[in-house]
Amino acid sequence: MAHLSGVYLIDAPASALNNAGKSYEARTDNAVAVKKIKAKDGVYPYVSAQAVRYWIREALENIEGWTSSPIFREGKIAYTDANPILFAEDDLFGYMRAPSSKEDAKKARKESGLLDKATELEEKVTLTRQSPFKVSTLVSIAPIREITNDFGVMSRHEGDPVPYEHEFYRTTLQGLLSLDLGMAGRFYHIQRTGYKHLDQVRIKLALDKKLASFDGEKAFQLSVAERAKRIGLLLEAFSTMNGGAKLAVHYTDVAPKFVLLSVGKGGNHLFSTLISADNKGKPSININALREVVKVFKDDLLSGLYCGLAQGYLDEQRQGLIEALNEISQESGLEVFLGHPREAIQKFSYDMQSEKAKGESWLV
Repeated sequence: MAHLSGVYLIDAPASALNNAGKSYEARTDNAVAVKKIKAKDGVYPYVSAQAVRYWIREALENIEGWTSSPIFREGKIAYTDANPILFAEDDLFGYMRAPSSKEDAKKARKESGLLDKATELEEKVTLTRQSPFKVSTLVSIAPIREITNDFGVMSRHEGDPVPYEHEFYRTTLQGLLSLDLGMAGRFYHIQRTGYKHLDQVRIKLALDKKLASFDGEKAFQLSVAERAKRIGLLLEAFSTMNGGAKLAVHYTDVAPKFVLLSVGKGGNHLFSTLISADNKGKPSININALREVVKVFKDDLLSGLYCGLAQGYLDEQRQGLIEALNEISQESGLEVFLGHPREAIQKFSYDMQSEKAKGESWLV
């Protein structure tokens, strides 16, 4: 099956995008530490993949046409409706839901006000769907010798000021994303972990909506147009995502400043070695690694290269990237695109949904 591979960079000039809670190394009791990986060569700030997915989910709430799944809570357990036919969120982000006959579960569903959107779950059936959309942890491309510790006070009151501390850092964060295009909009109902997407209630819904069968009637699938639309909406949210901790005092634009996308066969990521750090810890686009990917995986590439690099970011590397992309296009015959990261993502979505019907081959 075809997979979309993407690599992207986020510029964090003075940021604390994901916190780890109380710092036990601080001078005050009221102190917050950032998430970081400690290694022999230094400290690598990071943002959890869960946080990245949250940023994208939040951005999707503002995208017209996206269908978020209602969330139910039973004590310490929370789950979505687990209906990928109705909700694009369940389709692309996956889910796990087990039936519950507990009175507090019934009460929670009733009090949620979402019963009109909810789908009942067949008794004694557990539904699981592996997420077609995958993201990596955002990790600093280079180690930091020491995280900055900022000391402040709350003094807008009578009496002694209240001291507090928090950590922040300056770095570039790299992330990977992958999307199983073949699984987007396809829902299995076989007895296999991760592939029991539908129970009898949802199978009936698929039949009522006259969804096409797939894989020897082991699954149902949405139309190519609907599948491509859902993917396009997801990528639109990715291109405009925002969020992170300490925005009031360390506002950081977390929309990608650099992105490279391509579709290939198989689930192995194409661009995991594309970005490195120079001797100053600044990002460096490895042109030779890009050429090698195209050379080695030429027969497995199902699309061209969609590259986005914002003006004012890595400007000294722009001309070399342009020349490399042009050479790759001439030598391999692949189409290449270079613009702003949002333009590159929009170009990919357009090609997937356009009359050229590239999506037909990517979504088989």
